[in-house]
Amino acid sequence: MSAWELELAFATDVARKAGEIIQAGYGRIEQIDRKSRRDVVTDVDFRSEELVISEIRRRFPGDAILAEESGSHAGGTAEKDERTWVIDPLDGTVNYANGIPFYCVSIGLVADGSPVVGVVLDPARGDCYQATADGPARLNGDTVAASTKESLGDYVVSMAIIGRGGIWRERRIARSIRITRRMGSSALALAYVASGRFDALVQNGGLSLWDVAAAGLIAERSGSTVTDLEGGPWWAMGRPSATVSIVAAPPAQHAQLLDLIREVGTKVGTRRP
Repeated sequence: MSAWELELAFATDVARKAGEIIQAGYGRIEQIDRKSRRDVVTDVDFRSEELVISEIRRRFPGDAILAEESGSHAGGTAEKDERTWVIDPLDGTVNYANGIPFYCVSIGLVADGSPVVGVVLDPARGDCYQATADGPARLNGDTVAASTKESLGDYVVSMAIIGRGGIWRERRIARSIRITRRMGSSALALAYVASGRFDALVQNGGLSLWDVAAAGLIAERSGSTVTDLEGGPWWAMGRPSATVSIVAAPPAQHAQLLDLIREVGTKVGTRRP
């Protein structure tokens, strides 16, 4: 049994409750506000987040919280601030608001600086991805593993190269793989890597801690190699919003994928050669 079994069961239960709120509001959104040029937030985001935070406060009042919409919440006791719940109450809000059924709830627990529990719930399909730092990745209770394809040329990759020349760079990388996809929910797409639905995921920034806390752990526990663009650690608590990059792929092809990324360059704002 995992040392984090209690927290995993709790996060799973809360994610399902948040998923009920999300599905009840699907197609019946009362308010949509613009967060940025490309992103929106709905009343459902806030209601989902409020539920998750209230459940954490009830069950683990000493733990800190980092939530997408409301930011940081200090823990009730200083010694327990080493535990932080990292929440995305509705990842893929643009999809959700437009009736595209690809979105999720993401709940992660970070202890002593590292993710130890991850739950990503796809409420539209009823799929629940789970992992702890000392256990396997699971989908709906069954153990899952990363893709076993032997050739990068057979890979279906969730890819988002942002910044100037991003589409051109994606096309250059696409020559060496089967095809790319951009789904609109990075947390769910990263969880897909854990079960082989996606063979790999690449994004060069634009992500926040709540996008990757749960899904990154799930992908890692599936046997995937998960790093930043330079091949370094994918997780660092305290990173500013929209600055996280991630590459997740089976170990046999991860280095090759990193080499492809370096060939075309992926720094945000770099110019096309």
